[in-house]
Amino acid sequence: MLEQTLVETPHIKQHKNSISAQAVLNGETKGIKRLLPFLGPAFIAAVAYLDPGNFATNITAGSKYGYLLLWVIVASNLMAVLIQALSAKLGIATGKNLPEIAHDRFPKSVSIFLWIQSELVIIATDLAEFIGAALGLYLLFDIPMLPAAMITAVGSFAILELQRRGYRSLEAGIAAMILIVVLAFAFQVIVAKPDMGAVAVGMFTPKFEGVDSILLAAGILGATVMPHAIYLHSSLTQNRIVGVNEAEKKQIFKLEFIDIIIAMIIAGAVNLAMVIVSAALFFKNGLVVEDLDVAFQQFSHLAGPVTAISFGLGLLIAGLSSSSVGTMAGDVVMQGFINKRINLYLRRAITIIPPLAIIGFGVNPTKALVISQVILSFGIAFALVPLVMFTSNRQIMGGLVNRKMTAALGWIISGLVVSLNLFLVYQIFV
Repeated sequence: MLEQTLVETPHIKQHKNSISAQAVLNGETKGIKRLLPFLGPAFIAAVAYLDPGNFATNITAGSKYGYLLLWVIVASNLMAVLIQALSAKLGIATGKNLPEIAHDRFPKSVSIFLWIQSELVIIATDLAEFIGAALGLYLLFDIPMLPAAMITAVGSFAILELQRRGYRSLEAGIAAMILIVVLAFAFQVIVAKPDMGAVAVGMFTPKFEGVDSILLAAGILGATVMPHAIYLHSSLTQNRIVGVNEAEKKQIFKLEFIDIIIAMIIAGAVNLAMVIVSAALFFKNGLVVEDLDVAFQQFSHLAGPVTAISFGLGLLIAGLSSSSVGTMAGDVVMQGFINKRINLYLRRAITIIPPLAIIGFGVNPTKALVISQVILSFGIAFALVPLVMFTSNRQIMGGLVNRKMTAALGWIISGLVVSLNLFLVYQIFV
């Protein structure tokens, strides 16, 4: 039956391992030990901000405009903090994830539509992540793309095994992968020797240089919100630590917000590093680099093979880790919107078919990444608007309802992100 599954989903595991808030909030634990139970959900969601699509955009931005658009990364990260905080707060306040609440609040036909579009968005997102990981294998080991994609498929199935062991094992595995990506780009920054004064100016001085820089900035901002990360984050917090009253739920959210801040700082730092390294090596030498395979070759030429290897390794690990997040999100949206589940291994097998087909037909990987981002753009409004709507509803959220300022910022960011994505789609097709 479709309702049955042989592999437990992440949020089911959380329910079995959920911790009574009393033990954490009544003062029995202090310092870092008090925070540890709350660390993890935001790290899984943050993986979505380190997917191969970000690699392509950031490398292009740095090679074309140097440090000019670093402030866009900073602004994007601040927006991401608010959005992921709203998603986490929704799960804590209601004990339900975003798709479940949409199922309860919207007509059945609307829920079915939201499920279909969210599955399409997740497939498109998974396409980018899968191709990115395969491209990483190709660059590192000179394995042809199709065999590399098959190896990636095996790796993605291996990550699913962490989910079988419970959310702590999964979070530890994802954190280890993020650490590898962080170390890879930290090494590249050290080797590239950027102009730190110019970096500081670029981070805190908003400005553009011509229409093309505005379009690229729109691309960076427009790619900030990942719909599947919104759906998933609310699921990761809904039964993790259960508050029995409004005061406990507020305290839980305060501690989970620390998790969000840490994870988003790390994700933002990696994205900044991508632009900084590209600016220090490519822009400085008058090179405009828009393809990831060209970037790999130029890293080797300008900074040595070890730097190129660190770039390829970061791309591989980012692709693998973010693809697992897509599979988890797919399970959440199906269960939430239409109350059905399928075996996670079967879902993983189904979702690897499109990228394998595209790679098999010889489509340029970077172009495929761009196409996937366009498809993703159409799904942002359907995740972001309900999120702000529900978290601003006192009947749903109780004491954790958005304050007026928070709600206003949420609607402003929603309007900005949705408008930018529609603008980018218009630019691409018209």
